[in-house]
Amino acid sequence: MRDKRLAGILGRCTTAIIAIVALAGLQLACGEGAQNTAFQINVVPEQLKGDSIAGQHCVFLVTISDDGQASELPVRISAEAPGASVVIYHEDIFTGEVAEVVVIPAQASVGKTVTVTITGNRGNSTDQQVVDFAVAEGEDDRQEYAGELLDKFVPWLAENHPELGVTVDTAWNGTMVSPVWLIVSHYLFFSDEWEAHIYWHVMIPPYDWAKIDLRHRFDELAPSYAFEISSLDASSEPIAIEVPETVWR
Repeated sequence: MRDKRLAGILGRCTTAIIAIVALAGLQLACGEGAQNTAFQINVVPEQLKGDSIAGQHCVFLVTISDDGQASELPVRISAEAPGASVVIYHEDIFTGEVAEVVVIPAQASVGKTVTVTITGNRGNSTDQQVVDFAVAEGEDDRQEYAGELLDKFVPWLAENHPELGVTVDTAWNGTMVSPVWLIVSHYLFFSDEWEAHIYWHVMIPPYDWAKIDLRHRFDELAPSYAFEISSLDASSEPIAIEVPETVWR
């Protein structure tokens, strides 16, 4: 009788152990599956509008799309760009989030092409995109004036669109963009939350307009607000205008 009870206990223990091992294996397999879910990275823009210059911050926006079921794990973004330095903001992203890959050409790259390899990794899954751009001779001669134009928009935004959180105390960092573009000049400013694209018509009044569009960083690929001062000479008040479909690069 005792032997039968002992056999029954051993049988139940064996069954429990098998169940535990099976469950652990299933959890491990599910974890590995989530970790290695295939994905694709998308880079905006695929090409700059014109050349860059040494020291310019060339900002590429990176998103991911999952191949099938979304993973609970993020994709880590990295990048290499011989002849330039690289800074990445928000390097771990999920679907719907945006990383910023900032490529800064060195002076030694003037007259050459910088090739940027952007990589996404999650577990054993990897995807890459390659973009390149030329580096021309030149210097940033627009920062001061672009800053003056930004200062014309910011107080109006603070008063008329307080939901944006942009105030006269908001800190901005700027960079040249499209340095060889003619007739219309462009400049980018970045706060902790917003990318501001300032551009202006290099013409006499009444064609001396200035515009701004705003993209919310890390969750938007394109601007969501846009405004225009129709004539700088006439000190026109900003008005809302149609929002561009893409960022300017």
